[in-house]
Amino acid sequence: MAKFKIIISDPTDGKSKVIEVEEARAAPFIGRKLGETIDGIVVDMPATKLQILGGSDKDGVPMRGDVHGGIRRQVVLSEGAGFKPKREGERRRKTVRGNTITDEIVQINLKIIEQPTKAAEVKTESAA
Repeated sequence: MAKFKIIISDPTDGKSKVIEVEEARAAPFIGRKLGETIDGIVVDMPATKLQILGGSDKDGVPMRGDVHGGIRRQVVLSEGAGFKPKREGERRRKTVRGNTITDEIVQINLKIIEQPTKAAEVKTESAA
């Protein structure tokens, strides 16, 4: 069924972490849209909030937040994900994927927006 490569970016230290999820662990992601916030427990990061930033399918076609649905579409782009203009004012028709995560997506990019403080982590470790 669905198998995702989840890339979690931590803006505080600039590092990224890669996690692969499949089957039942991948189910909470299906149907979510770009920009939504999810709980970190689905990727074994309790007390953490994650924001969905983007992703791509098996052919490397990027997701765009302004294209609705979960299918591929050909749209005219002038900037943003999926297109880098070579000249000023250039526009081109490119294939992009919609803003909804489906089982055809392979990679999902997430960003940590809220994480537990170090003091809270020390309390939970000492209680165990």
